[in-house]
Amino acid sequence: MASSWTPERRARQAALIRTWAPWQQATGPRTPDGEATASRNAHKGGHWLMLRELARMVNAEVKAGRDLVNAIPR
Repeated sequence: MASSWTPERRARQAALIRTWAPWQQATGPRTPDGEATASRNAHKGGHWLMLRELARMVNAEVKAGRDLVNAIPR
């Protein structure tokens, strides 16, 4: 169960964090691979719908191919 902080505790924590100044030690990515990874942090996807449509198109082509094969007299 989470307890909520009092305004006094919140102010004390804020003051402590200002003394630590963690934002001054932040360096960000240091290598090209790290920069490439960080550049994708905001990417939320969006490929699901495109892949679903592609699957529908492939399935339609497969069905059309089967229909052609079944239309050949034997």
